[in-house]
Amino acid sequence: MTQEKYTDAIALIDKLKEKDKTNDFDYTYSHQLYQLDSNARSLYNQQIILKLIKEISLNQNLITFHDLNQILKSKNELTLKDDILRREIEILILRNQLKCKLEGENINFTPH
Repeated sequence: MTQEKYTDAIALIDKLKEKDKTNDFDYTYSHQLYQLDSNARSLYNQQIILKLIKEISLNQNLITFHDLNQILKSKNELTLKDDILRREIEILILRNQLKCKLEGENINFTPH
């Protein structure tokens, strides 16, 4: 996951979306294009989140969603709403990319 070039994919998708606006509307094509855009952006977010969480977990056992979001904003210029950040972390956990436990507003990195 960390080797993927999501920023390149997102840039290409943005170009395709601009081209889509100039052509005849095709609902199926447009729907697939925007779904691809959403998936690529989500994977890009997850890539950045995963890298940062791995760094943080080396030095601390837990972090709040709010604190993680603040670090993401300052370090990576990634601005997510709190519910989107939570969803991205839940997806990483479900995909077995991240080993942690969500406890209310905390992300606990200690082994369970």
